[in-house]
Amino acid sequence: MVNPMDMMGRCMIVTGASSGLGREIATCLSRLGARVILVARNRQNLEQTAGMLDGKDHVIEPFDLSQCDEIPPWMKGLAKKHGLLDGVVHSAGIQLTRPIKDWNSTDCERLMNVNLNACFALAKGFRQKGVHKQISGIVFLSSVAGLVAEPGLAIYTASKSAIIGLTRCLAIELVRDGIRVNAIAPGFIHTEMVDGLLDCMPPEYLATLAAKHPLGLGKPRDVAHAVAFLLADTGRWITGTTLVVDGGYTAQ
Repeated sequence: MVNPMDMMGRCMIVTGASSGLGREIATCLSRLGARVILVARNRQNLEQTAGMLDGKDHVIEPFDLSQCDEIPPWMKGLAKKHGLLDGVVHSAGIQLTRPIKDWNSTDCERLMNVNLNACFALAKGFRQKGVHKQISGIVFLSSVAGLVAEPGLAIYTASKSAIIGLTRCLAIELVRDGIRVNAIAPGFIHTEMVDGLLDCMPPEYLATLAAKHPLGLGKPRDVAHAVAFLLADTGRWITGTTLVVDGGYTAQ
């Protein structure tokens, strides 16, 4: 019997691959047989990720995703160097806790550029002729923060909510190119970024947060498995959806 999650011979870009969810996603895809192009700003951390991957021929491509206008030509260059791409996962992102009284346009634009504008740019770059294979996929990382409100997360929530709407629109627009577009909305996952945020919270808040997740707080592999499911043949008839992976957080 053929394994529908076998990714042997496929090439995937994973942004934010230097740590956290991006690192776990890259590792998971490599274990399924994919060749992974690791993207983030920090080469040293990307090299650490590369050392964790199964298989060979993985590639390190340091790039600053805040340079959104440069993303489409950069992706064109990647395809010329490494061959046509089967998928792209945008895991890179900025987390920011800022009450509205402290809002400023500089922080907002910086977060939106990486969390949201890079999604537009990656989709534009991926759909170019000579970049993607005839049947391919995009997965964006949204968040349950895009579905359920939490105080102090207005900027972050705005970016993650927008990704959900963008996913629907691009799924319809890019179907003619053979590209499926989906998103993942994780709950609170134990990553470096989230753990750093939780360290700033009082203990009673942490207890309340944990209680909101009937299955407990998640691990990076929970999200990685969901991404792999959407990119593999298991997700061949899924597009325009946001898969919520949150331990029951939004079910209450």
